Amino acid sequence: MSKRIPISFEFFPTKTDVGAEKLITVHQELQLLNPEFFSVTYGAGGSTRERTLSTLADFNGKGTPVAPHLSCIGDSKARIAELLDLYKSQGINRIVALRGDLPSGQVGLGELPYATDLVRFIREHSGDHFHIEVAAYPEMHPQAENFDLDIKRFCDKANAGANAALTQFFFNPDAYFYFVDRLQKEGVHIPVAPGIMPITNASNLIRFADGTGAEVPRWIRKQLATYGDDTASIKAFGHEVIIKLCERLIAGGAPSLHFYTMNTTDPTRQLVLDLGLA
Repeated sequence: MSKRIPISFEFFPTKTDVGAEKLITVHQELQLLNPEFFSVTYGAGGSTRERTLSTLADFNGKGTPVAPHLSCIGDSKARIAELLDLYKSQGINRIVALRGDLPSGQVGLGELPYATDLVRFIREHSGDHFHIEVAAYPEMHPQAENFDLDIKRFCDKANAGANAALTQFFFNPDAYFYFVDRLQKEGVHIPVAPGIMPITNASNLIRFADGTGAEVPRWIRKQLATYGDDTASIKAFGHEVIIKLCERLIAGGAPSLHFYTMNTTDPTRQLVLDLGLA
């Protein structure tokens, strides 16, 4: 059994009412694991804004706190201020502040082009009301010029007022430990929660990784390829890989774990139970 540390879960807004109903059930099931919070994503330029607000309404005040993602690129200060005031009025006090992706066809980065600008604006507008989480990339942001600049930009977010960070998913614990060590050498000591992606589908995993710049080690890719369409073997192998990753992270001092649930209960629930974190 691993050392007991906090856990949190991420959802994304569904596109249909049927999906929303299913997500309510997943939320109820995962809430039994006593997570610290649930985060809810927000599409490029707020493209899923209404669905995000609907999802938050389904979960807010139902036990575990919710933390909406808030992206700034291409959005106005007025619109972001409106959302911050809405969240505050709803009793929400945790935000995941992100730069986000520029919506297709949109030109110009907007009034707050970077996550550091967003963090600073949240502090100017709402003071210390919100606990602000930001993104971290142990294997470097895919658009960063180099690792040193990426570290500097993360430190800027922390110095602007971020309280903690959630990482992109990864499979190399050494990358995470090196990243945290670099931050500490820069005098930044905010908690950085590893982002954990369960492995249940080989093609989906590779697609997610290629789209986000996360590295799937060659040995994992090769092993998944040998299983072909054998879903049971993929899930069993994936579970073993993620269990070992989490055990290494916990043993090395990770402050908490943030699970990308993909809006399903299992295998996240099984990972949490097998790690002794619930």
